[in-house]
Amino acid sequence: MHDEYFPDDDEELPEQEHPMWAHEVLQLRSVGIDIGSSTSHLMFSSLTLRRMGISLSSRFVVVARAVDYESPVLLTPYVNPTTIDTEKLSHFIAGAYQQAGMSRDGVDTGAVIVTGEAAKKENAEAIAALFAKEGGKFVCATAGPNLESIMAACGSGALVRSHDGGAAVMNVDVGGGTSKIAVVKDGEILETVAVNIGARLVALDADGRICRIEEAGQLVAGSLGIKLKIGATLPEKDRSAMALVLADCLFEVLERRPLSPLTQSLMITPPLTYSGPIGKVLFSGGVSEYVYDFEKADYGDLGSLLGRNLRAWATQDSGMTLDWPVQRIRATVIGASQYTVQGSGNTIFLSQEGLLPLHNLQVLAPKLGGPRIGAATVTRAIQDAFRRFDLEDGEHPVALAWHWPYGPAYPGLRALTRGIIAGAKKSLRQRQPLVLVFDTDVAKLVGALLADELGRDYPIISIDGIRLQDFDFVDIGEELTQVGAVPVVIKSLLFRVGVGT
Repeated sequence: MHDEYFPDDDEELPEQEHPMWAHEVLQLRSVGIDIGSSTSHLMFSSLTLRRMGISLSSRFVVVARAVDYESPVLLTPYVNPTTIDTEKLSHFIAGAYQQAGMSRDGVDTGAVIVTGEAAKKENAEAIAALFAKEGGKFVCATAGPNLESIMAACGSGALVRSHDGGAAVMNVDVGGGTSKIAVVKDGEILETVAVNIGARLVALDADGRICRIEEAGQLVAGSLGIKLKIGATLPEKDRSAMALVLADCLFEVLERRPLSPLTQSLMITPPLTYSGPIGKVLFSGGVSEYVYDFEKADYGDLGSLLGRNLRAWATQDSGMTLDWPVQRIRATVIGASQYTVQGSGNTIFLSQEGLLPLHNLQVLAPKLGGPRIGAATVTRAIQDAFRRFDLEDGEHPVALAWHWPYGPAYPGLRALTRGIIAGAKKSLRQRQPLVLVFDTDVAKLVGALLADELGRDYPIISIDGIRLQDFDFVDIGEELTQVGAVPVVIKSLLFRVGVGT
C-alpha cells in the first residue's frame, strides 16, 4: 500500500516503520469469552485492522487475525441447578489470563457471550460484575437460541462455505442442553431453529450417580419408562436408549419430517420450513467433538453416545454430505475489533440536548430489499431483526442501522418513519431513545419527520455516514459542537473465519 515511499538513502522502509502506518493500521489484542450452560472457555487473539478509504473517518476492517491462546474447556460450575458458581468461574478466567501470559490491561477489547442458564436472571448481575472493571472495552451479549444458531454457523465456517453457489448448507450445533440449527445459502442465514436436545440433559458425577436432570431429560426418560432421580444410578443400556431417542428426535427436525409428539414437546422454536435441497451438513458444539472422532473421553453424560448416532446418520442416511467445520466446540466469537469513525457533520439530528453519550448499543440491521419501500415492509423488517437476535422490542435500547438506497424523496422517507413507529412501538411507549444510523445522508430529514410525529421532547438520535451490520455494537459520544459531528466507536464481534468484520 505504501511501496511508493522511499527514504533518502533509497532503501525502502519496512511497512510497520512507514510514517503513515500508525494512521492507517491498528493492532489490537482481543479476548472472546464464552459462558454457556454446559461449558465455558476463552480465546485470546491478535488483530490487525486497516483503514479502508482515504478519509480519516473511514472504517477500519480486520485484515489479519491470529489466535494466540485457547483455554481448556471448563464444565460450567453450578452452586445449584440454576445458578452458576461465579467464584469458580472467575478463578477459571483469571487462570486463563495467567496461562496466556496476558494481563487485563494488555487486552484492548473483547466479547463476552452468555448463553443458556448463564443468561438467566439469577446469574446476570453476578456475571456482569466479573467484567465491570473492563468498562466500555468489552461487548457483553446474551445469546438466545436464534442468535446462538447464527453465531455457530459463522464460527463453524458454514456461512462462508455457503458462498459456493450450490445447494444450501445446514449447520447443527449440539451442546449440553440444546441443538441449534441454521440453514444458510449464498452467505445468508435463511432460517434458524432450536430444540431441547443435548448431551447433558442428564449428567452423572464421578461415582456414576445422577447429579443433574433437565426437564427435557425427564421427558425423554419418561417416554422410555426410565425413572430419573438425583443420586440414583443410570445403567449404560438406559443411557444408550435415551441417546438413541434424542438422536431420532433430532433427525426428524433435520430431515424436515412430521414431528412426533415427543419431538414437538422438545421444540424451542417452530420447526424448519425451508423446503429446498440441502447439500452439506456440518456439526459444531461440544457433541461435534464425538461426531468427528476428536474426543474419546466420557464426561458422565450422553455426549459420546449421541455423537456416535449423529455420525452414523450423517455418513449413511442423511442424504447430505458430511462436511468438516473450521471449528467445533469453539465455533464462537474470538473477540471483538474496535475502531472509531466520525458521523457526518451535515445531517445529524438530535431532538434535544443531553441525549448523548450512549454506550454499548446492540446494532440491529433491518433488511428491506426490493426496489420499492412501504411502511409495512419496514415494520416487518424491524420485527424480524428483533426476532433474529432473540430480543424483544422495548427490552433495552438498540441502534437500528439502515442501508438506504432509496434517496431523499419524501414518500419513501414517510413510509420509513411510519414503519419505524409501528415496528418499535413498545420502545416508544417506554420512551427509550430512538437511535437510527444511516449509510446515506438522510438522517436529519428522517429525524425531523419522526419529531413531528412523536414530539420534540421525544429522545431521537439520527446520524448518518456510517455503515453498520449485524454483530456490531456502538458507543455514540457527545456532539462535537465546533464541527457538528458525533464520534462513534464501533465494536464488532469477530469469528475466526472472517465473518463479522
